[in-house]
Amino acid sequence: MKSSLIQTITNTTSGIASTILRIPVGIILMAHGAQKLFGSFGGYGLEGTGQWMASIGLEPGYLMALLAGSAEFFGGLALVIGLLVRPASVVIAFTMLMAIFTVHISKGLFMSNGGYEYALVLFVIAVSLAFSGAGSYSVDKMITAKK
Repeated sequence: MKSSLIQTITNTTSGIASTILRIPVGIILMAHGAQKLFGSFGGYGLEGTGQWMASIGLEPGYLMALLAGSAEFFGGLALVIGLLVRPASVVIAFTMLMAIFTVHISKGLFMSNGGYEYALVLFVIAVSLAFSGAGSYSVDKMITAKK
C-alpha cells in the first residue's frame, strides 16, 4: 500500500516538457516565497506580510503569511528539484486560487492594474504539473524507476 501511494505520487506521464516548465516556475515561486518568509528581494518578511494579510482580512495574518510563503518557497523548491511535484503543485494551485480571489480578482485581469493574470498563469501551470508529474529529469522519475 505504502509503495503504491509513493508510486502514484511520483509517477510522471510527461517527458522533458514538464521539466522545462517546472524549473523556471519553481525559481520564481521560491523568490516570491523568500520575500514573504525572509524579507528577501525587497519583500516584507513574515511580520510585514502578516500585517498586510491581516489588513485585507486574512486572519491570523502571521500564520497566513507563513502558509503562503511556505507554499511558494518550499513548493517552488520541490518543482526545481522535481521531488513530490504532484502534491507540491496541488498546494501551489490552492495558494494561487487564494491569491486570485482574495487579492487580485477585484482589480481585473491585467497585472498592470494589480489584476490576476500572473496568479492565473501560475495556477494553470501548477494544475498542469499536478496532472503530468515532474517529467523525465526529476527525482520523482528516479524514484519511480527504482520501484
